[in-house]
Amino acid sequence: MVIRHESEEDIAAIRELHEQAFEQSLEADIVDALRKNCKEILSLVAEHDHKIIGHVLFSPAEIEGPHGVLKGMALAPMAVVPDMRRKGIGTRLVKHGMVQLMRAACPFIIVIGRPDYYRHFDFEPASTFGIKCQWESIPDEAFMIMWIDKTKIQGVSGAARFREEFNEAV
Repeated sequence: MVIRHESEEDIAAIRELHEQAFEQSLEADIVDALRKNCKEILSLVAEHDHKIIGHVLFSPAEIEGPHGVLKGMALAPMAVVPDMRRKGIGTRLVKHGMVQLMRAACPFIIVIGRPDYYRHFDFEPASTFGIKCQWESIPDEAFMIMWIDKTKIQGVSGAARFREEFNEAV
């Protein structure tokens, strides 16, 4: 298996993967919209035998509060071919992205997801740091943050915002 940046030739396969993994087109639509509207995305694929078996997207996010605005990234969506799940593909995709974001001096990554899964990447409940999700309907335990640059934590609190392309999903 190879983890690499997406290429133009991967776009249709990535869309198909998300539609298959989520059994709907919403996540695929978000990926397509982010790709079209945002130059700062990090889009990685897992490829095996010349087939896309996994995908993860990181897009700009920010925390706005009394400290001002701190820019970071959001992890979403991530998908793995259903019959290839639980084989470490998603983990490798996320870790590969985290390393790249660390090298780019990204201070944090936010995610909405299963705490039992994201905890092993060092994600913590964002509320621990006084950070709330922009969407009140998201359960507190499902909204998490991972600090890449812990020097940026000091005094940061407020509302974390994903890009507007995610608004349809909530």
